[in-house]
Amino acid sequence: MNFTTYYSLDSLIAAGKKEARDKEAISVDLFDTLLVRRIHDPDLVKLPVARYIAGLAAARGLKWSWRKVQSTRDTIEQGNRAATGQKFTDHEACYPLFMRELLEVIFQGGYDESLLERVTEYELTMENSMLVPRRKLVDWLKELAAEGKRIFVISDMYLPASHLEKLVAHAGVLDLIEAVVSSADTFLAKASGLAYPMIAEKYSVRPEAWLHIGDNPFSDGLRAFDAGLTAMIIHDPGEDQRKSITKRYYNYSDGRPFWRGRVLQQLMAPLEDENQPGTPLYTEGYNFIGPLIGIFIQRIAELCRKQNITKVFFLSREGWTFKKYWEKATPWLFPGDDLPETEYLYVSRMALAGASCAYQGLTQTNADIAFLPAGNRDFRDVCRIFSLKPERFAGHLADHGLAVDTCLSHVHDGYDPENRKKFELLLEDESFQAEVKRQTMDANRAMERYFDEAGLFSHKNVAIVDIGWLGTIQRFLFEAIAHRPDCPYCHGFLFGATRGIPYPESERNMIAGVMYDRNRFDLAASTLFYAQDIFEEACRAPHPTLNGYRLTEEGYELEFRKTDDAIGQAELHQDEYFAPLQQGIIDSAARFGAAAALLGYSFDDWKPWINYLLVSKLAFPRAAEVANIKNRHHLDDFHGSKKPKADFGRGLKPLWGQSQLQLKFNPLLRIRYFFRHLRGRINE
Repeated sequence: MNFTTYYSLDSLIAAGKKEARDKEAISVDLFDTLLVRRIHDPDLVKLPVARYIAGLAAARGLKWSWRKVQSTRDTIEQGNRAATGQKFTDHEACYPLFMRELLEVIFQGGYDESLLERVTEYELTMENSMLVPRRKLVDWLKELAAEGKRIFVISDMYLPASHLEKLVAHAGVLDLIEAVVSSADTFLAKASGLAYPMIAEKYSVRPEAWLHIGDNPFSDGLRAFDAGLTAMIIHDPGEDQRKSITKRYYNYSDGRPFWRGRVLQQLMAPLEDENQPGTPLYTEGYNFIGPLIGIFIQRIAELCRKQNITKVFFLSREGWTFKKYWEKATPWLFPGDDLPETEYLYVSRMALAGASCAYQGLTQTNADIAFLPAGNRDFRDVCRIFSLKPERFAGHLADHGLAVDTCLSHVHDGYDPENRKKFELLLEDESFQAEVKRQTMDANRAMERYFDEAGLFSHKNVAIVDIGWLGTIQRFLFEAIAHRPDCPYCHGFLFGATRGIPYPESERNMIAGVMYDRNRFDLAASTLFYAQDIFEEACRAPHPTLNGYRLTEEGYELEFRKTDDAIGQAELHQDEYFAPLQQGIIDSAARFGAAAALLGYSFDDWKPWINYLLVSKLAFPRAAEVANIKNRHHLDDFHGSKKPKADFGRGLKPLWGQSQLQLKFNPLLRIRYFFRHLRGRINE
């Protein structure tokens, strides 16, 4: 045997430490040795680059599909290799040469060197996103460098050494390396064996004092041995298995849409030193909620480009996480494209409710919304929600035979339908509405000053992004600004639109559920009903909810809810508990962006996998998943403190509210809930 093969990195390093004792130089192959790939086929990195180039061409009015770009690249690269083969033994290509030729063909007279720089930067970025350093090998190289050994990185690759250095830097060992050597610079490769004597002569390395480590038995093993080097080959069965799984998922995804999501997860999976022990909550954030948010963000970006939306406003506390995900994922998904500006807008239902009354008054529909939560009973709850002072309405209430504590909700004891009719007449009273407008005008003006500063009125088309579910926040927001001549067209994109109350859509004000919309029958996606609170809590910003806008002489102030009471402390406890879940979500963003960019799938491509994920996780969860993900506390700022009738809600305990004993040992529990859910959706 003229070289030795090792089947684990540990055994190779153990033997390598002995071999290296009397060696002066150590060289390491780059790909699949020092760095492992997340993908099974390195050529897949070329596909997002082709899409990127096609996008650059489209921006200049040139019609090039990404497939045509890729085909032309392959043809030019093959031509370059054939030309090299006429002068050299190795049929190698050089990236800057064939990529420049490709771009000149596509852009003709519009080509300049900045195009090559941009494309090269993007391709190296994509390469790096699919590469992971082998930490144990990196640590050993650091030991060797500390011992004074000369270290080289050698690769047969079309990328020149100047480009490969950026990939070596990604491994964190560039400062240890004497030289990075690429066959693209000299057209002398390891495959022919000609690279080894060239390196020996150029860097004055004696072959007998040289240890080479790689993964290819021929070019790293046999050819190195023939050149007089000591060669060690790594053949890791675990890596073979992982790549085989990735390849299978990728091939399945071509004709079976479900596997598109599965290969996405496979490419996002942490490898090598990235794969550190984490809590179950972190894993759920990374593998479950994170990718769902990623697909949601990807779809919003697609719609913004299609509808010429120039700014995206992420609303409410959930928008904080959405915006962070956008910032980490969209540079991968839409490189080179002018995406809309983004802004996190401090809003809440409570803050906007009062401001929405400043010009239109308190509408019947908005009053009905106030009585949706079972904890709201009377006019005092209406005043709490819409920032009104109940004592100033005593005369108006008396004129209609009402009082501040008259029961107006049918789920409470003492309810009389006649009182609800009187309340509806009160809403038609012009003097009552004048008082409502007077009390809420300052809040509206303060809100407008804040919105103006945030740039809401500087754009014709804006996206309003929120978790959902009724669209109440956007309803109030639009009603609060609809009077302005510079009111923008508000395109609302909700994670899920349950539409319990009809939304007043118009040309300037529309909403759509992205992951789920009640206006289109989608049984799988409707399982969001099972556990809406989870998505709210998982995405919640690390600041208290906004109570309102206060007008000041200088402008405005944002008034946040205090956290020193029982509810505030419960929120802090919930935030602390869900912190690992939210960290998993944020950590998944860049990995999602890179993997999704490489795969090139759209929302419709992901949909079968989304359906599977929602149904399996929400409608048929494991008991342990419910125990881990279920929120501990949930603040509903609209919900009052009044107790409804004793029999209200009896028998409506949700699946995610069941005990662990029921979830573990009741075999038909989930089936019964699913059929109940199915009946509900069919009867809507």
